[in-house]
Amino acid sequence: MCIFCNIVDGKIPNQTVVQNEEFLAFNDISPLAKIHVLIIPKAHISSFNEVSPQTMANMTSFIQEVVKKLNIKDNGYRLITNIGKEGGQEVEHLHFHLLAGEQLGKII
Repeated sequence: MCIFCNIVDGKIPNQTVVQNEEFLAFNDISPLAKIHVLIIPKAHISSFNEVSPQTMANMTSFIQEVVKKLNIKDNGYRLITNIGKEGGQEVEHLHFHLLAGEQLGKII
C-alpha cells in the first residue's frame, strides 16, 4: 500500500486542510513554500495518465475549495503534478502540489 493510501486510511497522521468523500488536502511535511499542500484522491489512482475525466472535474472543484479556504485566490499560487519517473513523480498516487504564500520563482 502506498504512503498516500496509508494517510487516507489513518495509518499515518497528517495535517488536514480540507477533505470530502473523494479527496484529501493536507500540509506537506517538507514544504517548499510558506504554503505547501498536497491534494490527493482518496481512491488509489497511480498518476494523471490513469485518472478519469469525471474524477478530474470533481478534483478541480475540490482544489478551488482548498484555494478559497487558504485565501490565496487573489495573490496567486502554483499547482503542479509530476507524472512518471522522468516527470519527477516519487509517489505512484495522483497528487497535486499547491504552493503559495510567497513570491515563487519562475520555472519555465
